[in-house]
Amino acid sequence: MARPVYFAAALSPHTVDVTMQPFGLHMRPNKLRETLQAQVDEVDPARGYDAVVLAYGLCGKATDGLKAAQLPLIIPRAHDCITLFLGGKGRYAEEFERCPGTYWYVRDFVERSALDPIPLSMGGYTSDDADAIFAEFVEKYGEDNARYLVDVLGNWQSHYERAAYVDLEIGEGSDAAEKARSDADANGWRFEQLTGDLVLIKRLLWGDWGEDDFLVLQPGETIEMIGGAEIIQVAKP
Repeated sequence: MARPVYFAAALSPHTVDVTMQPFGLHMRPNKLRETLQAQVDEVDPARGYDAVVLAYGLCGKATDGLKAAQLPLIIPRAHDCITLFLGGKGRYAEEFERCPGTYWYVRDFVERSALDPIPLSMGGYTSDDADAIFAEFVEKYGEDNARYLVDVLGNWQSHYERAAYVDLEIGEGSDAAEKARSDADANGWRFEQLTGDLVLIKRLLWGDWGEDDFLVLQPGETIEMIGGAEIIQVAKP
């Protein structure tokens, strides 16, 4: 999300301070939630902030249970970042219906991901992340079961049939597109290039938080995952 977020922040009529998180945290939703909550809690209204906004979706339930601290907390109604790259839930749903087995690429993802044997979803993770996940599996399930789970995860390629590169039209992205095309050739997928839409990211950083596309929490309120088109809601007391 780095380039689109910085791009939208630069054009925003508001003053926006951007904080990025380590790439590999997406592989550990509980740790990502803990990290985000700590940073939300640390935001000081005395510095002149009006709100905290999250350029995240549910992201493996990483944002489920996050609580607004001293300021309103705003998050898009999205399952993951693909919705933000495509510009809305409707378009994502259309693409998912057309080809649910899609491995997604954008320029930032390609640049930041390491070539690892078992990347998941859009994200990838480093060898250190893979080792930590294996160690966690060993602790929970034993070494034999842990190796089996890692082997199953290693077969991720068999579930995909399309490599889709989303061109966000921010700078030159031919190398990232070529990476997606190369992966498609290597795995027997078809390659498609789609034009992205930054409307949700811009609206998020420009303060245009319509209820259909964003959840606005007041201080003390908590994000709760639900079914249906709303995706998330304010948790009931």
